[in-house]
Amino acid sequence: MLTVHHLETSRSQRILWLLEELAVPYDLRRYRRDPVSRLAPAALKEVHPLGKSPVLVDGDTVVAESGAIIEYLAERFGAQAPAHLAHLEPARGTPEHRQCRFWMHYAEGSLMNWLLMHMVFDTIPRQPMPFFVRPIAHILCGKVQQKLIRPNVKAALAFMDAHLAKQPWFAGEHLSMADFQMSFAVEAALARSGNESAWPHLLAYRQRMQERPAYQRALEKGGPVLVPA
Repeated sequence: MLTVHHLETSRSQRILWLLEELAVPYDLRRYRRDPVSRLAPAALKEVHPLGKSPVLVDGDTVVAESGAIIEYLAERFGAQAPAHLAHLEPARGTPEHRQCRFWMHYAEGSLMNWLLMHMVFDTIPRQPMPFFVRPIAHILCGKVQQKLIRPNVKAALAFMDAHLAKQPWFAGEHLSMADFQMSFAVEAALARSGNESAWPHLLAYRQRMQERPAYQRALEKGGPVLVPA
């Protein structure tokens, strides 16, 4: 049986969603973040040297990184997947496959960089520091957010919203690997958008995703995707 090493409120939630859609049995090992640092526990390094999540164990095979795990599961179980996942990996050479490949890379290659920077620069001024440094940290981090991070997050939101105005899923008319890879990024981007209603097609996409029974089962087993506000 597969084993998923899952860290709470993390990108590994998308692996649980895919496994639930595939109806593949798996053993779930849950890990809690450090309550102060919010970092992953050291125990994850016993599973993989990077000490990150998700990690998938399939017999002697250990796979880290969400994108690699999604591709592995598509290769391993795609042929016997339920009918609604017939396009999990779209046929090679098609526009759908090219879209799928783009969004698989965009999620972590571009989008999550800005979302992570948004979180970091939002957190820094709230960290313990000498009282006379705090106003400087607020000003500097605020300027970086205003001049660099927020414009890029807004551009990403506009890009995704315009794309989803033309089709229901990231690679076209059908659910694909791209949707599982993009799911966490969509949740995080909307949470940091400042005004979710400005992106109606992204909101509709998130609703379609969250209404899926498999997505709801993944939440029941793995917990919330993001830290509750």
